[in-house]
Amino acid sequence: MTPLRSSSSAIRKPGAAMTPGAPVLAPLRDEMRDFLLTERDFEKIRALIHKRAGISLGSHKREMVYSRLARRLRTLQLADFSTYLAQLEADERSSEWEYFTNALTTNLTSFFREAHHFPLLAEHAKKIGRPYSVWCAAASTGEEPYSIAITLAEALGERAGTVLATDIDTQVLAKARSGIYTAEQVSRLSQERLKRFFLKGTGARAGSVKVKPELAATVTFEPLNLLAPDWGLREKFDAIFCRNVMIYFDKPTQGQILERFAPLLKPNGLLFAGHSENFSYVTRAFQLRGQTVYELTNKSGAA
Repeated sequence: MTPLRSSSSAIRKPGAAMTPGAPVLAPLRDEMRDFLLTERDFEKIRALIHKRAGISLGSHKREMVYSRLARRLRTLQLADFSTYLAQLEADERSSEWEYFTNALTTNLTSFFREAHHFPLLAEHAKKIGRPYSVWCAAASTGEEPYSIAITLAEALGERAGTVLATDIDTQVLAKARSGIYTAEQVSRLSQERLKRFFLKGTGARAGSVKVKPELAATVTFEPLNLLAPDWGLREKFDAIFCRNVMIYFDKPTQGQILERFAPLLKPNGLLFAGHSENFSYVTRAFQLRGQTVYELTNKSGAA
């Protein structure tokens, strides 16, 4: 899960206070736009998504915020963002919160992305020598958890490992559960892997593939918000994948999440991070083991 990117040059600096009664700055509207996104509305959106999902939405992402949320305004037949936000805040349990959160996250992923991690995972799984469990904390549309499952199947044999795959975005989880991908999405996989782990589509599905039931059975998809007070996880994992997610949280939020990861790892467990993420100065619970791979600092403390 990653938040959206956008650009805008006429926005006040992040964190600058809004003065009651002050003029609205740089409303995002022109002849091609249907709605007015005021500076006040934009700041409220930033605050709400941070509170709801921990995402620190940069001030430069205003254009994309407009693009994604304007679709909801059209669907709901609302006149402006202020009305939409007022309705949202009026009911903390409204199903609209799900649409709001989904709209402000995007999911850039691919099979075996950051490929250097998977040989390390295979080596670690072989060393453990038992049924191996992984939590993929940002499942997106499924490419990453299925890549993990393929790696475990190749290293340990069929159903020798299990993957819990979670994401805050319920729409991408539905896509992931289906296990259906285009030929382009699997184009970098070897023919051997395609033959072993995927079914070739026919008829209306020609040009696509589907994850074989045997592999799909090793992956469980569940919605989970990393900011939720209780993740509902009672088992420990041999590895946790949380890649290209933490960079969108502020440092305090990163630290809190990492501290909560620690007791969920087995003593010799590994934490896999994204290529642009560095946890060394965020928490003392983990120490760098290799290229964006971490281990517990005090292994006995997680036993």
